[in-house]
Amino acid sequence: MGRKPSARTGHRPPDQSLGCELAVFAVPRSSRTEVAGMHGDALRVRLAAPPVEGAANDALRRFVADQLGIPISDVVVISGATGRRKRLSVSGMDHVSAMSRLLPETDA
Repeated sequence: MGRKPSARTGHRPPDQSLGCELAVFAVPRSSRTEVAGMHGDALRVRLAAPPVEGAANDALRRFVADQLGIPISDVVVISGATGRRKRLSVSGMDHVSAMSRLLPETDA
């Protein structure tokens, strides 16, 4: 049995059994978009986009989705939209798998 689409959005709700939250420390206006290791307990991500009108958040969501091989709609900024410290909700992947795909092999 599948889950019914939401009447409001038409999209199926994410499967809560497989998903995680990621702590991210964003560094906007960098020379390129890349993972730059860890910043305390957060993943440090350099973003080429400026922190203007949500451009850096959009770039972060797109980058994380591309790196994880999931749709951008499965990556949501759940807190920290206007700051450097952010929490992302990632649907369809557990925390260990997500971190192993995002961190450079030298940091893993």
